[in-house]
Amino acid sequence: MKLRNRLTLLFTGMIAALLLLFAGVVYLSYSHDREEEYYKTLQQQAVTKANLLLDAKVSPEVLQLIYKNAAGSRSQEEVAVYDTAFNLLYHDAVNIDKVKETRQMIREIVLHKEITFHEDNLQVVGFLYPHNGTAYIVTAAAEDEYGLRQLQLLFRTLLITFLVAAVLVFLVARFFSQQALKPVSDMVDKVEEITATNLDLRLAGAAGKDEMAELAQTFNRMLDRLEQSFDAQKQFVSNISHELRTPLTAMMAELEITASRDRPAEEYRQSMRHAIADAQRLVKLSNSLLDLAKASYDPSEINFREIRLDEVLMDARSAVLQAHPEYKINVVFEEADDDDMVSVNGNEYLLKVAFMNLLENGCKFSAPPATTVTVTWFKAHTILRFADDGIGMSKEDLPHIFTPFYRGDNRPYADGNGIGLSLALKIVRLHKGNISVVSKPGHGTTFTVELPHI
Repeated sequence: MKLRNRLTLLFTGMIAALLLLFAGVVYLSYSHDREEEYYKTLQQQAVTKANLLLDAKVSPEVLQLIYKNAAGSRSQEEVAVYDTAFNLLYHDAVNIDKVKETRQMIREIVLHKEITFHEDNLQVVGFLYPHNGTAYIVTAAAEDEYGLRQLQLLFRTLLITFLVAAVLVFLVARFFSQQALKPVSDMVDKVEEITATNLDLRLAGAAGKDEMAELAQTFNRMLDRLEQSFDAQKQFVSNISHELRTPLTAMMAELEITASRDRPAEEYRQSMRHAIADAQRLVKLSNSLLDLAKASYDPSEINFREIRLDEVLMDARSAVLQAHPEYKINVVFEEADDDDMVSVNGNEYLLKVAFMNLLENGCKFSAPPATTVTVTWFKAHTILRFADDGIGMSKEDLPHIFTPFYRGDNRPYADGNGIGLSLALKIVRLHKGNISVVSKPGHGTTFTVELPHI
């Protein structure tokens, strides 16, 4: 069921329930008041007839004649007078006797002073009537024809009013639900126009301050992220294609030239060394891309556990020195108060990759290739500073060094594919840390990594 129909039915149901409750209260209140008022009327008429009998000494025959002349209407009151010993002193119509008084009824009237009840459609009142020191029992019964007709009329009026009001409420609810959800319908129509080829389109109505404007703003922000993601993906694919094409083209050209004619063994060995170097570049690029993909996972899908930063850093140093024996890496540890200050909740493999990239970056842009890591322990976090005395970076390059595949002015100084620093940033942020850089051309570069403790 559409939200528009659901809101319409919900609003109509709520208002209809309130109207029905109001009509029920009005009907029941009027019915109760009518009944109580008619009991009082019956009692007053019965007292009047009892006074005519006892005070005015009007003969029972005359009173019965008056009753007979008014007979034919159920609203005609039938009165009976008894003494407390259940002796009948007067009855309007003994042969009709609508009430059928009994000794038990008389005893209840004497006990409670007054009782009221229904006999079919008749209302009956019985009460103890003291007169000149003597107690009499008076009963009166009649049907409130006028009051019941008014009650039926009220019921029909309320029913018709309720049905008409329910229809009107439904129509009004339908109109307002359409008006209230019109911005949503417009958004749906606009969203259907947005595809991968026109992600630059945005929803209108985001300038307001209501909930619809907040929804449009949220959706537009999502479109901004999607557009950026698509653009980054396109740029990523373009850069990968370029990075893969260069070594592959070099390998193919080298092998084609070598295979074009017979050559001395030394030239074959030289050609194979070139092909191996290009293949190593491809392997390194593939490994970097895999690591970049791992660092881009949802944190909930990565295995985190308690690890020691000093051990991870030393493992990274050993791995870099094994691959590049000519590098020189100095590590300086400040004294930690306890083991908790050197422990973090993280992924050992990813942190090792980040540290290796920062170490290699410092060494390969320095002459001689060397870098120094200073580790400072604080209560809330650990700070690692990777400093070198290399060629440094220009102000123009600094804002872009963490962009994947970006190569700055130092590109001719050392080989690379521009993934290492962006990968290190992703890994550090994945561990809820932060990384910053300070560099000056000709005076070296310092990367500062902050990682929180457990």
